Amino acid sequence: MRTVPLGKSGLQVSQLGFGCMGLAEFYGEALGQEEADKLLDAAFEHGVNFFDTADVYGCGRNEEQLSGFLKRRRRDVVIATKFAILRDDNGALAGLSNDPKYIRKACDASLKRLGVDEIDLYYMHRRDRSVPIEDSVGAMSELVDAGKVRAIGLSEVSADTLQAAMKIHPIAAVQSEYSILTREMEAEFIPACREHGVAFVAYSPLGRGLLTGAFRNASDFGKDDYRMAGNPRFSEEALAANIKLVDRLGAIAKEKDASLAQIALAWLLAKGEDIIPIPGTKKLNRLKDNLAAASTDLNADDMARIEEAIPEDAVEGERYAPAAQSTLNA
Repeated sequence: MRTVPLGKSGLQVSQLGFGCMGLAEFYGEALGQEEADKLLDAAFEHGVNFFDTADVYGCGRNEEQLSGFLKRRRRDVVIATKFAILRDDNGALAGLSNDPKYIRKACDASLKRLGVDEIDLYYMHRRDRSVPIEDSVGAMSELVDAGKVRAIGLSEVSADTLQAAMKIHPIAAVQSEYSILTREMEAEFIPACREHGVAFVAYSPLGRGLLTGAFRNASDFGKDDYRMAGNPRFSEEALAANIKLVDRLGAIAKEKDASLAQIALAWLLAKGEDIIPIPGTKKLNRLKDNLAAASTDLNADDMARIEEAIPEDAVEGERYAPAAQSTLNA
């Protein structure tokens, strides 16, 4: 596993990170602490040093799940977490906050749950358009000055927002969904990141599981899996259409003697060392399969065939339900 620079932050991260969200929530039953520790340790032992969480995942539980691991590995890993998405006392989503006072409070709470003195990369998870980006990034820069945060990032923002933010404080990384199924960031946003030397962290690089081939109908999902209830790409009609796209990729994977996931991740890695995918999983065998993408080579012909098999805008369904979709490109 190679390491790559995280923008201009001075941090070096593994070319494949680990998205921790599913350990606590959203994709079926949460893992117990012992199981989570085994998975995190296995990822580290296979070369991963970049771990991504957020205060909203499990209402803080995901950050707490990482605390023991971080205590053992703190000097050797880069930890990223996020603020902005609010939840009420019952766990329901309750809006966004980019208010400077809230940012300071959220950071202190994350530090406590993680059990660390400093967050390596602190993201604004979503932008609240009612708060000037200059005010929010100004508050984040104060956290850097206070030694609570090493570098700051943004998630799902527009190129204009990125440019405005950069005038206040350097942005190390921007996070957005990116995979062979989701490519709208290629036209303007990734070039904007490259113009400013900002790393692009690709979440859901396996299309929320679609690009593993493991999900083909409703019976493949657990009862607590949000995808069936809240993600348009997994509605009955959309899933049937999207599986046809996945099967095209599967034919290429078979020829390359690789798994679907390895081809999907290798495609992203081939886009440049400033593209850093962070696949997540709750299964050890899936983890090992995903990380093998780091040694899966694709040539120019392979890349062209993959992009021909799944053209831009071929996927059926929006990325999120309408309320969440409205927070993107902010």
